[in-house]
Amino acid sequence: MSGLTLDREISVVEKTMTKRETGEKTYPIWLLFNPKHPAVRHYIWTPVLAEIQDKVYRELHTRIDTTNIYVRNVVSNSGIVPNTLNWWGTEVSQEIETLKEIVQEHQPKLLISFGAFPFEFVRRVYEIKPEKGPKAWGTSNLGDEFGRAMDTFDIGTTNRIPLLRRMIDSNKFMEDDNRFRRDGEDDNFEDVDNYFHFVGTKIAEKLIENKDALDIWI
Repeated sequence: MSGLTLDREISVVEKTMTKRETGEKTYPIWLLFNPKHPAVRHYIWTPVLAEIQDKVYRELHTRIDTTNIYVRNVVSNSGIVPNTLNWWGTEVSQEIETLKEIVQEHQPKLLISFGAFPFEFVRRVYEIKPEKGPKAWGTSNLGDEFGRAMDTFDIGTTNRIPLLRRMIDSNKFMEDDNRFRRDGEDDNFEDVDNYFHFVGTKIAEKLIENKDALDIWI
């Protein structure tokens, strides 16, 4: 990706970091964030998107039009984000019902969440059992779920794709059959560049495979 294009997309991300939602609900790609961590859009999504765009351009000689990607904080107020002592509040349940109505109406193709809370939030939107607590979605388990999402990807339905929200730099990266292992605290991933390249490439492959079914191209 050219430096100019990447700078433009970073600028778009920075401008939307403080808003509850941006983009168009009719767009096939949605991004769901924890409002407590707005910088995730820049530090995680931007480099993942760069890898996606690079793969897409090499294969299709075009790029994804990112202008209308739907970006949403899963709750409107960071103060109601659950913690280990408050899991799960009434206000969050109301937010789940709101998102449930929105996804039922618009049926996005890729529902990409960042970190443990947004992923569990999405599971509850789709009424997936059993419901999990705050410690259930560390790096390893989110990696398993990412691999499962890639293995079962179906353009005819909404694909729930979890990404990490925080990583550390080390040489402890491990990959095994599209799954990730961890050695550290919750939501940390070992070897940043490998992670961005791996997940970006995997997502790009699914977009390329289904290019004719997606109205997302420049």
